[in-house]
Amino acid sequence: MKNKIITLAVLREARIDENRTPFSPDQVSIILNKFFNIKIIVQPSNKRCFKDEYYQKAGAQITDDLSSANIIFGVKEVDISALIKDKTYLFFSHTSKVRQYIGQAIKDEAIIYKKELLREVIKKKITLIDYENIREISGEGYRYLGFGRFAGIIGTYNTLNLYLKLFNKKSLPRAFEINNYKEIKKLIGKQNFNKIKILVTGSGRASKGSIELLKETNIKQVSNNDYLNKKYNEAIFTNISPTEHIERKDGKDVSRVKNYLFETDMFIACHYWEPKFPKMFYPNQINEFKNLKVIGDITCDINGSIPTTIRSTSISKPYYSIDINTMKEIDLSDNKGIAVMAVDNLPSELPRNASEEFGSSVISEVLPSLINKDDGRINRATTASNGKFFKNFAYLNDFINWEKLI
Repeated sequence: MKNKIITLAVLREARIDENRTPFSPDQVSIILNKFFNIKIIVQPSNKRCFKDEYYQKAGAQITDDLSSANIIFGVKEVDISALIKDKTYLFFSHTSKVRQYIGQAIKDEAIIYKKELLREVIKKKITLIDYENIREISGEGYRYLGFGRFAGIIGTYNTLNLYLKLFNKKSLPRAFEINNYKEIKKLIGKQNFNKIKILVTGSGRASKGSIELLKETNIKQVSNNDYLNKKYNEAIFTNISPTEHIERKDGKDVSRVKNYLFETDMFIACHYWEPKFPKMFYPNQINEFKNLKVIGDITCDINGSIPTTIRSTSISKPYYSIDINTMKEIDLSDNKGIAVMAVDNLPSELPRNASEEFGSSVISEVLPSLINKDDGRINRATTASNGKFFKNFAYLNDFINWEKLI
């Protein structure tokens, strides 16, 4: 692709509550100046966090027709019916973790969507590159791209806000109403959280974002050992990494998180999880956690590592409550169960900040390999191309061909 004109396209997001974008207008200008063989087209949108006119001023063409595009960039779920044959798409498809559903009768609409999406990708010989899988080869396979930092920041703000609402009878403005990270930090820094104990899991972008916001409050960070063994007359939090919350026992990986949950009022889950990993805790253990009142599940893996996450929530309705005896959803106002925050597109509450940070990473970490010479990161992240799944994703054949949908 090095010497010919390449047309990049920015999709209009299909989700009603999605206003992020892979590139800001300023970043469109940067791309056009940096890569002289690139043209950019942008689908018009009345909900995108940047107005169409600013993209046009930056040098992009505004058009609904993406048929001339070589590479199409989105953010979240795409409109399956609008997929164009033989094109290359980059977006978060979240399809690589569906192995656990192979051979199962599927009821969850999100999983059914993934099945239909992948079927269409194969049928139309689309090249699908999932942002989630663009990683380093060495080390722990660090992800080059993600909205995790802002997921952690906003998820933590929402969870703290939920706590204030339930126990201080005080509710702060929502993050999307403020729509300014500096103002959010100022506001949360003025709140008093008394003697609350907060557990944060994970070691990636989301946990770092969570800790970043917590440090703006009166909540003190303490060591894991002190969290478990010392008594405090102030609000505290601790962070445990995957190496600390999983241990090998009797030949199996088991979670040590429950040891912390005995001491925890609020659990903010930011860890990466796959079905091969142990759950953080199990439904039959939840009655043992006498202090646990609020869970902010930033991972938002439905029926995954956090049993209370039985569904995702939306920006407009971010909370629900779980009865700890039946594990069924109950009215949040009853204040009898464990309150859950499980919004699955948290960065959309601060779309400009999140989009600018994401787009910057795409420009520096993805475009050179995509446009010029691939160092392997694009090939490894390619789920399918030319009607076939790549070797690392061959198991998806079993997923899309399993017909027991009920």
